Amino acid sequence: MGIHSIRFKMTFLLVTIVASLVVLLLVINVAFAEKFYISGKSKTMHNTYDKVNEIIAKYDSGEINKTTMMTELDSYVSANAMQALVVDSDWTTVYVSNMSGDNRLLQRLMLSILLGGAGKAEENSEETEELNPKDYRVDFDKFGQETVDILSTTSNYTIQKVYDKAVDDSFMELWGSLDNGDSVIIRLPIQSIKDNIEISNTLIRYVGISVMFIGLVAVFIFSAYITKPIKELSKIAERMSELDFDAKYTGKDKGEVGLLGNSMNDMSSKLEKNISKLKSANLELKRDIDKKEQIEQMRTDFLSNVSHELKTPIALIQGYAEGLKDGIADDVESRNYYIDVIIDEAAKMNTMVKRLLTLNQLEFGDDEPIMERFDIAELVRSVVNANEIRANQKNLKIITENADNTLYAWGDEIKVEEVITNYISNAINHCKGDNLIKVTIENKDDANIRVKVFNTGDAIPDEDIDRIWEKFYKVDKARTREYGGNGIGLSIVKAIMTSMGKEAGVRNLDNGVEFWFDLDCDVK
Repeated sequence: MGIHSIRFKMTFLLVTIVASLVVLLLVINVAFAEKFYISGKSKTMHNTYDKVNEIIAKYDSGEINKTTMMTELDSYVSANAMQALVVDSDWTTVYVSNMSGDNRLLQRLMLSILLGGAGKAEENSEETEELNPKDYRVDFDKFGQETVDILSTTSNYTIQKVYDKAVDDSFMELWGSLDNGDSVIIRLPIQSIKDNIEISNTLIRYVGISVMFIGLVAVFIFSAYITKPIKELSKIAERMSELDFDAKYTGKDKGEVGLLGNSMNDMSSKLEKNISKLKSANLELKRDIDKKEQIEQMRTDFLSNVSHELKTPIALIQGYAEGLKDGIADDVESRNYYIDVIIDEAAKMNTMVKRLLTLNQLEFGDDEPIMERFDIAELVRSVVNANEIRANQKNLKIITENADNTLYAWGDEIKVEEVITNYISNAINHCKGDNLIKVTIENKDDANIRVKVFNTGDAIPDEDIDRIWEKFYKVDKARTREYGGNGIGLSIVKAIMTSMGKEAGVRNLDNGVEFWFDLDCDVK
């Protein structure tokens, strides 16, 4: 339990509060208990004086006899743990309590009158002159050393606090005269209050220590109950900081801890949603950035490749045009040859530019495919027939397999026709050996039709087989230039198939190369 934990703080706070209350109680007890006790006893003495005055008055009037008077006074005085003495004008004892002797109280009464009753002496001068303390054996030297503290004074009596050295004790005394002229002294020992205060202080200390110990144990036990859900919330917050939004508060507390837990659950859900949205936005932004970088790279590659591809035909056109201008070809046959070269190179440039524009539209998504149901077998037969003249010119044979029956597929028919045309044109340009080109249609599986175009000839080198789909990439640059190729046809094929969400590929066989592409089957 660290000094910064709630458990420690609660324990420390309770101990501090209890200790402060105990100290405060001790201070109040020491400072005010005696005064409070004296104040209360002063009221009791006032009441006792009135009671004694009342009972003596009844006795003087004959309402009660002496025995009754003595009994009533003893009952009242003893009940308040007091001593009392009443004497008449001749100092004859009218009443004395059972708890004290006549002589001691009489000495106290006489001493109080002599030392503190100047006013009384003037009012009762005759009685004062007849008073002879020596007749009552009063030791004035001893009594003169007493400490007297006047608490209150009336016209009939005085209440004072006295330390009686003879008995080594402190008392409260009421001395004065009754309504009938009798002198009275009422005495109450107050040393017991000091003992009681000391006892109460000791009790407070013991009780305080016990309460602190019990409170310490109770706080240590119950603080675990209070801090347990807080620790749980701390762990949940820590897991949330690590983006673990499965962490939830499951407590049943209805107070502040429960409210905090439910708020954390709400915050967790909102954070998860917002972070999900943020991730989606970041992903979209990343795609946009990647697309922008891709477009920029494509633009750079396009400019670089176009400038490279156009350099040769432009140079040829420029050279032959300058030859015509300089009159190098002075006969008709030579001029026609120069003109045919210029026308041929211009046509190649035109074809390349058109293909590049088509490829750019496909790559940028500006030419979306129109998906329709068509007969792929009929389309294959149509493209093969269109290319038979070129094949015959090169002594090549084109055959078809499974292309005689009707077979429906889904795709953009015009773009698929361009794919087949590119494959067959590429096969015608690279066919060697047996001079055979075979176009096959087959069911790859229940969901796909595969069209394959095979030509005999040299295999594609392994280091080039994955790059032939790149724009302007040529395996054999001299041969490609020979038949007017520019390395764009297969890039167009790849872009078309990608736009339709299907695959295209190539593989080397023992006696040639096979290109293929897939289409969705007709679903009835």
